[in-house]
Amino acid sequence: MLNLDALKIFLAVAEHGSFSEAGRHLHLSQPAVSQIMQGLERQLGAQLFIRQGRAVQITDGGQMLVPMARELLNSAQRVKQTMLSIQEEVVGEITIGCSTASGKYLLPGMFARFRQQFSQVRLNVLVSSRESIIHKLVIGDIPFGVSSKQVEQVELEYQDFYTDTVILIVPARHPWAKFRKVYPDDLLDEPIILREELAGTREVLEEGLQKHDISPEMLNISMVLGNAEAIEMAVEEGLGIAFVSRLAASHGLELGRVVEVEVSGMPLTRKIYLVRNRKQLLTRAQTEFWKFVCSDKYDFDKLNLDSSAMAIHGMA
Repeated sequence: MLNLDALKIFLAVAEHGSFSEAGRHLHLSQPAVSQIMQGLERQLGAQLFIRQGRAVQITDGGQMLVPMARELLNSAQRVKQTMLSIQEEVVGEITIGCSTASGKYLLPGMFARFRQQFSQVRLNVLVSSRESIIHKLVIGDIPFGVSSKQVEQVELEYQDFYTDTVILIVPARHPWAKFRKVYPDDLLDEPIILREELAGTREVLEEGLQKHDISPEMLNISMVLGNAEAIEMAVEEGLGIAFVSRLAASHGLELGRVVEVEVSGMPLTRKIYLVRNRKQLLTRAQTEFWKFVCSDKYDFDKLNLDSSAMAIHGMA
């Protein structure tokens, strides 16, 4: 009989292309991963990976096994959670891929409210790029994702659940911190810190600037960072000004380390969506969570963090 844990490790190796990297994500040693994969290959009578030093290349047989392994693991999870739910108690785990900084701040509080009804459900948040999250949704690797952009995929269903505001922040000692209002042309002379090109906040910013005939090439870009929290810290240190999600800047704003400055005539907002693969069968816990989001029963002004029921992995 196939070992489900071995299949889980197999999928990790297939995704990361390395025994050691897969082991790092699963908290296993590289020799242990290698030994388990050798045992799986013997059991199946087929080579799954070609060893190339520290890296591995998946074989044709391994490629064929990937979707079947995912299906088996998903089915096993549904069986387990269905049996546990027979007594009308919703239990299990929900994994949500998150490609936005605002999503990271929204999900803990939203899930805390969800757990008031379903206290035995655990949430895992996987923070990664939008492309990675969409890919994992399409192949059925995760049931839900959070994104600030709708990608055209026939399998995907979007539910908007929050309108995020992108604001300009400056260091507390910056001259603009006194006046709290500038014009779009004023941005051209200031060192500015940006997110990477495909980040949602940067796309919203560029759309806003375009309405005022300002292109990214006209900005005095001092730094590009791939993390909203790192950008907020860089602004605190006086390395430049930046546009970030209000949620990501909330801590610095409360402490007075950064100041929000209005850009006249350039309000920046974006929709945040919860996404699912409509073709993927959901467990009962996942079904209840989707219904909860669609029912609009939660109030984001009252959300509280319940980190005891959450695990957040990766970087935005």
